Order: sequence, then structure tokens, then C-alpha cells
Amino acid sequence: MTTKVAFLGCGSWGAALGQVLAEKDVPITMWHRDSKIVKKMRTTRKHYLIPTLSIHNDITITSQLSNALNDADIVVLAIPSQSIRSLLRTTKSFLRNSSYIVNVAKGIENGTLMTMSEVIYDELHILPKVVTLSGPSHAEEVIEGHPTTLVSASSDSQSAQYVQQLFSNDRLRVYTSKDIRGVELGGSIKNVVAIAAGFCDGTGYGDNTKAALMTRGIKEISRLGLHLGAKPDTFSGLSGIGDLIVTCSSKYSRNRRVGEEIGRGEILENILAGTHMIPEGVQTALSVHQLSKKVNIEMPICEAVYNVLFKKENPQKSVHSLMTRDLKPEYLE
Repeated sequence: MTTKVAFLGCGSWGAALGQVLAEKDVPITMWHRDSKIVKKMRTTRKHYLIPTLSIHNDITITSQLSNALNDADIVVLAIPSQSIRSLLRTTKSFLRNSSYIVNVAKGIENGTLMTMSEVIYDELHILPKVVTLSGPSHAEEVIEGHPTTLVSASSDSQSAQYVQQLFSNDRLRVYTSKDIRGVELGGSIKNVVAIAAGFCDGTGYGDNTKAALMTRGIKEISRLGLHLGAKPDTFSGLSGIGDLIVTCSSKYSRNRRVGEEIGRGEILENILAGTHMIPEGVQTALSVHQLSKKVNIEMPICEAVYNVLFKKENPQKSVHSLMTRDLKPEYLE
């Protein structure tokens, strides 16, 4: 039987992954909530966020959830993380019939402090097999065919392997992991650190500063992840340091760009109002602040980002605060 895949969300990353599958002759339906955007993409076969993307002729685009989800074997959740729960509630009856749910959103839910797979479990109870697909990747480069690697993570090894096979081709290599919690935490919190990296770019700091920030940033992510039961190797892998490097460095990184604009003196609300692409790190910074306090784990870089975003602290002052903390060894003996 032919596998049918429904993408809920047709942003840049969802569209790039859908294109990968369509080129492998997998039947794809993509849903977007805005009927005007859907109509335009159907007519032009161009993506509304990435005009260089010519949407594969075999991809069906719809604004009707029922059209997307009918007979779908695999559902890919490709919307912003803070919207996942409400979409699950709307589509619950359809999703129970799917064989797999693949999450590609990167975030920690505000309030509940759940990762996306935890939100899925919390809402659906009797579940299809859940996989999170994550790693160092920008849609623009996948579309251009640059070699890219991802991680397919699931507590069920067979499910991780199935998604690995589904998405892999000669330009997209997918590894598997059973540490879905670690993969989700790494993919989510690196966006917060990337905002801090943007502060460095915007205020004119150099490579020394950013290298220090990234190195100490992965230490913070690992410290929290290990406390929450994740595996240490995950944070030295693709969804940990790999994803952190690309998100802190790339011209395509919306989280780094938000930090850069704030470092130049722009107001967060104005930055968010001027973009269609949601920088997940902003709301994740709030969740990480609450989570680190809840479990009593020190995360000074993430806390500095929270203070700049939500308490309007000056980013240069935040970097100064990090540099003048009590001196200590890099590793405890």
C-alpha cells in the first residue's frame, strides 16, 4: 500500500521536507490555515516564504484539514510549537487513525513546560507512534540540495527507523536515536542560545565572544537535559552541538537574527510584527526560565536571554553580567 503523508503546516521547513518526499514519489498533501496563501501557491507553484522553491507538481495544497488528513498514514506536525496542542485537539479524531506522527517543531510549551512529544501524548492518549525529526538544518539549504543530516528520535526503535528510511536520500542523511527527550530539548533550547549569539552580532562583539557563548551554551543545555533524564551523547551530536552551531552562525537563522536586531536597539514587539516566520526561541526562553527555576538548574545564558526579552534588560549589560560572574573551574574535579 502506498504511504500517504499529510503535512500540517506549510511553512519553509514543512515545505522543504515535503519536497524531499515528493521527489521520492511519496503522495503528499500540505495544509495551510490561510486559504488566500493556499490559492496563491496552487496558482504559482511558488512558496510564499521562499520564492526560489518551485513546489512539486504532485504535492496537493489545501486549507481544509479533513482534505489533508483523510487516509493519511503519516502526519507531520510542522507548525509553531506553541500551536501544537490546539491543532491536536482540532484533529484528534483523524490522528488516531494515523500510523505515525512526526513532529518537526522545536519548542517547549509555555505553562506545561512539556516537549512536543509529551504534548502529543498528553492530548491523544491512545497514540500512533511518535517520532521527532530534528538536527542542524535550514530549509533554504535543503531546497538547494546541500548535504544535510538529521536525527529521527523515538522511544520506539522501529518507528525511528521507519522515518529514517522515509526521509533519507543521497542529500539528506537521517540517523536514529531512542533519546527523544534529549533530541527535543537540544533542538528547542539551542534557539534560546542562538538569540544570545545574535546579541553578540548586533552589539559588534567578535568570534571570541560567540565561541565562548556557544561552548557554555551547550553546557547549559546538557546540564538541564541530563537532569531530566536525557543521554549525554545526544548533546554532543547532531541535535545538540550540531544544531547549536548552525543556528548560532547561519544567515538563515531567524532566532539569531532576532537577537542581532535587538542588539542593534530594535524592539522585540516590532521585530515579531515584521516577520511571517516565528522565532521559536522567544517563547522557549520563557519556558526554559520557568523550567530551570522549577528543577533548580543554573542556566545563566538562557536567563540572560529571558531578561533581555521579557524584562527589557540591555543586551550589552547582560553580556557584561555573564563575564563578571564568580570565577570557577571549567569542569568540576
